[in-house]
Amino acid sequence: MENKQKSYKEILSYGLIVMAVTHSLAHAFQNMHTALYPELVKEFVLTNQQIGLISSIPSLVSAILSIPMGLLSDKIGAKKMIILSIIVATSGALIAGLAQNPWMLIIAVSLLYLNTTIYHPASYSFTTFLFEPKDRPKALGVQGAGGTLGMALGPISISILVGLLGLGWRRAYLAWIIPLLLGIVSVWYIKFIPTSDDEDKTNEETGTSGASSIWSTSLAMFLTFGGLRSMASYMTLTFISIWLVNTRGMDLAFSSLILGTSSLMGIVASPLGGIQAAKYGEKRWTVATSIISYSCFALAFLVPGNTAFTVFYIGYGFFNLFSMAANSAITAKLSPSKQRGLGFALYFLPGSIMGALGPMVAAYIADMVGIYSVFMASIGVFALAWLVLTFGVKVD
Repeated sequence: MENKQKSYKEILSYGLIVMAVTHSLAHAFQNMHTALYPELVKEFVLTNQQIGLISSIPSLVSAILSIPMGLLSDKIGAKKMIILSIIVATSGALIAGLAQNPWMLIIAVSLLYLNTTIYHPASYSFTTFLFEPKDRPKALGVQGAGGTLGMALGPISISILVGLLGLGWRRAYLAWIIPLLLGIVSVWYIKFIPTSDDEDKTNEETGTSGASSIWSTSLAMFLTFGGLRSMASYMTLTFISIWLVNTRGMDLAFSSLILGTSSLMGIVASPLGGIQAAKYGEKRWTVATSIISYSCFALAFLVPGNTAFTVFYIGYGFFNLFSMAANSAITAKLSPSKQRGLGFALYFLPGSIMGALGPMVAAYIADMVGIYSVFMASIGVFALAWLVLTFGVKVD
């Protein structure tokens, strides 16, 4: 009975629910500006290189501050860091709502990206501290579902407020301020803040041991996998809305809806994937779901027709998010308890670096050989990421 996994009903608590809700708020803005690129290009008369800069600079800011935020999370605790992240997000949403030029928008998006850099190490540490290793994939699946809901709601809010109601993209950002303020209140009322890892207690009972050092070959390879995967994703997101509108003939509302729905799949995929990862093993589950996800991505761009694109792109999103909880659980396994915040900061660091590099590479490819070639390059990068994961990462 000691090794029996808890059900979702048993692991749900006020703290975990707040982590899921605030995770949704943190990610609501992640894909909003990319969904708006067709509109922003018209208003500000942007070139491909300028689009790349708007995508790259916020990620570069996040990359520079990622490790300091992880160290700070380990030092001052989760609650203060999460509240700080929401305050930063609120400031970014306000500036975006008032933006009159591309530079104001870059500042706003940089703050909105920085919010996730502050948020992730603190919130994921909080969740992993609450649960034993055997229950972590499920708990992280719940938290991950919140994040994917946010990534979906951002573009969907664009589709509704801008595409259908015609309220303008600035008001779409301002509309998120009240939910953000309510998020601060919800975090404030968290009473129990764990400061040690439940794994420590588990290890004493079972005789097993967790990671003894933050630096290992497996962690380095796992971060490489994450970096390559993020590279392909950011290259794609930089130009996909423009390609769908200008080349495929979709309107802004429908293209935003596709991007939002792809992320919305995580509401089901993340918690369900957490169950399967706990059952079959985190790495095995990630390897299997990743190859299906990347195959769907390739088919979305290779098979003609908007219907096929919609089906396969949503499938790509579903299977990609199917392994979200497993990825977080692998990070926890490869990170010592006392450096868990730093471990998750390192986990998200490659994404920030590639978020800065990917759009610029995509802009160069688009200028040289066309936007469609960006997506073909992304297919190759996804394939390389899968090989690194399969043959380079060793997890017990």
